[in-house]
Amino acid sequence: MKIVFMGTPQIAADVLSIMSSGGFTPGLIVTQPDREKNRGKKVLPSEVKLLGEELGIPILQPERVKENEAFFEELRAFKPDIAVVVAYGKILPKEVLEIPRFGCINVHASILPKYRGASPIQHAILCGEEKTGVTIIQMDEGMDTGDMLLKRELAIDNMNAEELSRALGKIGGELILEVLPLIEGGNATLEKQDDSKATYTKMIRKEDGRINFADYTALEIASMINAYYPWPGVSVPFEGNMMKLCKVEVLNSNQSVLGFEPGDVVAADDSGISVLTKEGLISIKELQLPGKNKVTADAFLRGHKITKESFKN
Repeated sequence: MKIVFMGTPQIAADVLSIMSSGGFTPGLIVTQPDREKNRGKKVLPSEVKLLGEELGIPILQPERVKENEAFFEELRAFKPDIAVVVAYGKILPKEVLEIPRFGCINVHASILPKYRGASPIQHAILCGEEKTGVTIIQMDEGMDTGDMLLKRELAIDNMNAEELSRALGKIGGELILEVLPLIEGGNATLEKQDDSKATYTKMIRKEDGRINFADYTALEIASMINAYYPWPGVSVPFEGNMMKLCKVEVLNSNQSVLGFEPGDVVAADDSGISVLTKEGLISIKELQLPGKNKVTADAFLRGHKITKESFKN
């Protein structure tokens, strides 16, 4: 089949890699334009573009996909049989959905209809799910509302968002290798989603990771650190800056400490920095100040003084 691949971040590149290794190399890639990334604000290509260049696949990077007749014409000229879409980052209009002979299929990183939308991986972790997975859907004009083709579950097992994304990308690639021959041979089975069970996730913002210890429980903070790794991370106020928490341990999920209020530092030594939360006690094991490298708590304490009120400014 003549395949258009549409995707942008690492999870999409992982699917693309497996597709190509499995004999389904796309003839055309569509990915987002190069963007500023990291602290240095360098303009960098997407992970999908980097892999596409390595594979020698032609690449399109339209700034917009809606009302872009030039882009539509480029797709029509390719005459695709199918489009495989993985975390492309833009909603596809009807004009694009109707171009491929077999339509567009999407690799969605959740067990639909749960966690539709922009951040299914992060929200599965935030909500304390024991498992998540991948669903392949036939795309329609709705937000992840299309009929389901294949799905596979995966235990989360305390993975952070980056680790879980890589694991789900591998599953997504394997499912694409399975579903493309079924579609080409006319043997694919479609299953409608139960819209009454649907949940939606929002776009993650940098502000979502900026917290106060007094506003969240120990378990919530631990989940947020996993969910928001590597971006935007979880940061707390410290000496006029926002200090990123990289690794914590829940010491007790419901403990209160006599003479201390939520947000107070209870202890600080080589084993970690213990802080009382809205409910429960956590120990900070690794942390990072703006513009600095990540360090262990004991290394941090050798250069900084911690008081009971350090995280309340």
